[in-house]
Amino acid sequence: MKLEGLEIFVIGTPPPGWGGQYWIIVRLTTECGLTGYGEVYAAAVGPEAMRAVITDVFNRHMQGENPENVELMFRRAYSAGFTQRPDPTVMGAFSGLEIAAWDILGKARERPVWALLGGMMNPRIRAYTYIYPLAHHDKAAFWTSPEMAAESALAAVDQGFTAVKLDPAGPYTLRGGHQPGMRDIDLTDRMLAAVRAAIGNRADILLGTHGQFTPAGAIRLGAAMERHQPLWFEEPVPPDDIAAMAEVARAVRIPVATGERLTTKAEFGAVLRAGAAAILQPALGRAGGIWEVKKIAAMAEIFGTQLAPHLYAGPVEWAANIHLAASIPNLLMIECIGTGGDFHLPLIGHTLRVEDGFVTPPEAPGLGIDFDETLARAHPYAGNALHLEMQEAPCDYTHGNSFEGGAPRD
Repeated sequence: MKLEGLEIFVIGTPPPGWGGQYWIIVRLTTECGLTGYGEVYAAAVGPEAMRAVITDVFNRHMQGENPENVELMFRRAYSAGFTQRPDPTVMGAFSGLEIAAWDILGKARERPVWALLGGMMNPRIRAYTYIYPLAHHDKAAFWTSPEMAAESALAAVDQGFTAVKLDPAGPYTLRGGHQPGMRDIDLTDRMLAAVRAAIGNRADILLGTHGQFTPAGAIRLGAAMERHQPLWFEEPVPPDDIAAMAEVARAVRIPVATGERLTTKAEFGAVLRAGAAAILQPALGRAGGIWEVKKIAAMAEIFGTQLAPHLYAGPVEWAANIHLAASIPNLLMIECIGTGGDFHLPLIGHTLRVEDGFVTPPEAPGLGIDFDETLARAHPYAGNALHLEMQEAPCDYTHGNSFEGGAPRD
């Protein structure tokens, strides 16, 4: 069995666009006719440039190889160009291709991917979701409205979710970390207070931030939010400053979570050694693929650290997250787009779902999804934006800030 063919789908997400501007899905084919799907979560270059990277990684390191040889193919990609160091673009390309190889292996053996990763550990996987505007909400006002946030949170909890996430603390700008404005601290406090009042102790609150603060700024914000007992404080400082994240983790009585922008065990290992996070959030379409994240999970066990695989992408990465989550003992929960996503679900034939706040790992071979290529081709991405983009304007200390969670499309 050898890898032979590659097709790349760049899918534009229809409004409201939860999951990003577009998704990059790859299909691998073996010489014997088996197909597998994977997803690339790497957005530092545009989709056409990413097509070229994916094609090069496949042609150079994977074409003609047995898909069983995941470790060998990873080492080729990781070491390419005489580097042997994390690279989010190359490893993002490899991650999606590697997920597709696992899909093929499961189909070849007529077993779900989780069965090839050590078997079933978690037959019911706890899920969480961002709180998104409800149908009757003013979408522009939602992101700074405690009342709307509370209503959306309660609706999610009534669906069975035992954790909900929001990120009202202001923008992530290209300037790096900043001090939060007092308006941002006040708004975040009122948003969390309203959500806590609405849901009581029925669910955890997850405080989402995106690397936007200095250590001192993150500590100020975190200290003010401790009274609401969030389950985590997500990426409070820029992801490349591990020492700063450790400083925040030591100073704030909220568990720090990080990982969506990190890649490979090299970067996650540095976080663990520094004591910088209690919860790791790898994105399987960027971090190195399923096997690499399985290693990261094993490392995290030694440090008493749990995993909450990140998802702000399409349903193929979601499927990979579910199989990884099913197989590891130190799982906390996985991220989901609501109860599955209005565009996510039809793209995979409704083969996965969130029911009563939990996901049941599929029993079908491979990733257990039925990817709809016709639907994918009907939604080509024609824009110029990246999957997600940072804000150029600095934090507004005069008028306050409104960060649109998830960068929705109009």
